[in-house]
Amino acid sequence: MDWSINTLPLPEYVELGVHSLSGLLWTLLFLFLWHCYRIGSDLPIPGHAGKLKSSSRRSMISRSGVCMGTKCSARSKLSRSDQIAPFISMETAKDEEQGQGYLTPVLSHALFPAQASAEAKKLYAALQEYAKRYSWVGMGRIHKGLREQTQVRLNDLSTIQKPHLFFLPDVPSVPFFPRDAHRHDIEVLEANYPAILAEFQAVYQRGTDSKSGWTCLGPKSQAVFPLYSAGVCVAGNCRSCPSTYRTLLSLRTFINSNSLGSAGFWLLGPGAILGSSYGPTNTRLRCHLGLQTPPSCELVVGGEPQCWSEGHCLLLDDSFLHTISHKGPPESGPRVILSVDLWHPNVAAAERQALDYMFTPDL
Repeated sequence: MDWSINTLPLPEYVELGVHSLSGLLWTLLFLFLWHCYRIGSDLPIPGHAGKLKSSSRRSMISRSGVCMGTKCSARSKLSRSDQIAPFISMETAKDEEQGQGYLTPVLSHALFPAQASAEAKKLYAALQEYAKRYSWVGMGRIHKGLREQTQVRLNDLSTIQKPHLFFLPDVPSVPFFPRDAHRHDIEVLEANYPAILAEFQAVYQRGTDSKSGWTCLGPKSQAVFPLYSAGVCVAGNCRSCPSTYRTLLSLRTFINSNSLGSAGFWLLGPGAILGSSYGPTNTRLRCHLGLQTPPSCELVVGGEPQCWSEGHCLLLDDSFLHTISHKGPPESGPRVILSVDLWHPNVAAAERQALDYMFTPDL
């Protein structure tokens, strides 16, 4: 018996034309865009950072309205527009103990600690203004540091590292840093040592009074010839030392845009001892280029003693407890260094930009 394909009962089919195919593609594109919209509109659930759950704005508002005890009373002080806006809860005590508090987003309605100092509140307001202009990205450590300004551990007198102005948490540091931390800048300073020394000798021979550009810090010939003071260029002194000024501008990490940074010639007379003190912040390193270093001069940082050497740099973190002494005889002459403030290598570029904004120098 002969069989033919034409004898088989086949279902009817419809040819897909160009219009039908384009309609299908438009439908898939619409579904893809809707999917992206739903993913983008998901809001994190308070207390469960990193976990997203599809929900509408109304459901988020209803959850934010449920509160207990002090949390409810604190949020009741916020304006109606603030209550409607989605929020993310701040770090808890448990998060702080685990050292993960700075990972919590900083867009929060949690109030800044009332016991914070006026300076801390001023810096926090500057950080908020910076974030509005630019971004909160990379500001976690700075935000955490400002909130910890009032912590007891920062006021502990036994702490070996205790900057008195701003402490950036989770920044690894040691009293003295190796040359590799800022190799380029150190090599530039040491290469220009002869020119820098010659310019110091020229301004020193004119006298160390205020009319000559010097600032006396105390008895026993403690004086500084500032080139940059709190982030501001001292124009007259820089004109007297053009080679040193150009050298400073060629440094990659020199802090010359905020009040945390300074540079200048530091002079310490024989018999002088500078008592124990802390620097203002741990976000910088201080570089000392030895110009004139008589014997019996010593620098102790964090319990580690070091001596200066002419033509060579010492890189130190002055947020550690430090002392300076010149125990040489009167005829040994003053100890002279060029001190330059550089960024700490573990401070990111975004954090440096924010700190420049927060510590804008007073002109």
